[in-house]
Amino acid sequence: MDRTDPTILDRILADKREELPRRRQKEPLEVLQRRIAEMSTQFSRGDQWSLKRAILEGPRGPVAGGKRVRLIAEVKKASPSRGRFVSVPDHRALGRTYVHLGAAAISIVTETKHFLGQLDWVWDLRVSLSGYYPGGRPSLLRKDFLFDPYHLWESRAYGADAILLIAAILSDEQIRDLMALAEELEMDCLVEVHNEAEVEKALAAGADIIGINNRDLRTFETDLATTERLRPLIPTDRIVVSESGISTRADVERMANCGVHAVLVGEALITAPDIRIKVLEFRV
Repeated sequence: MDRTDPTILDRILADKREELPRRRQKEPLEVLQRRIAEMSTQFSRGDQWSLKRAILEGPRGPVAGGKRVRLIAEVKKASPSRGRFVSVPDHRALGRTYVHLGAAAISIVTETKHFLGQLDWVWDLRVSLSGYYPGGRPSLLRKDFLFDPYHLWESRAYGADAILLIAAILSDEQIRDLMALAEELEMDCLVEVHNEAEVEKALAAGADIIGINNRDLRTFETDLATTERLRPLIPTDRIVVSESGISTRADVERMANCGVHAVLVGEALITAPDIRIKVLEFRV
């Protein structure tokens, strides 16, 4: 690829910027603010479950999770590198399976064009899991390419407990500002890094949950050595999540040996012949 050619990440961001005005027009900020206000009457305060607590304290669902490393299980129907996944269960049913098998959190990919996700899935899971497991559902993480304050308002309005902030697409000031707004909206931030410079950026912003993405978002190639290289750069008082490229129990053990607190797994679960068996394989 010529270095002037747009990468996959460039194309995704261009589409997200084009999409933003349409989303603002469809649901103005004041509409989102009303939704957030109405949530306080629909859900009890005890229903709120932070990502930080979910990782440190473990699942609140019917089955206890692993002892060494927590599982963040993902709802995703496609990826730019793999295309559409075949026979993906309904997102509500998939979420209930994850809860029942002890996932500490559920990551929900909401990007529409390249991952075929929907923001509505966050709300669907919030309502469904709160109904099935009152006071016992895992934390819900919205995973998308978020860069504007509007994205955070809509994340909260649709029931997210936490959001993903990707250091590679945000300036230092943007990370700080978005983290401050997320705190105001009672959401945690998983700040994602892929190299040494991004680790410094996340730490400078005061991130207390840092995700090390083993996937290079510009090439979509994965390498678990990324976590092994970057984990020692992160202070022990921060929560560390290893993301992407984790497909076997041996991979989870390898990441656990690095000292991470949780692993985020998507494709290996979605494409498994039996998702239940695969989830149990990852509990170490």
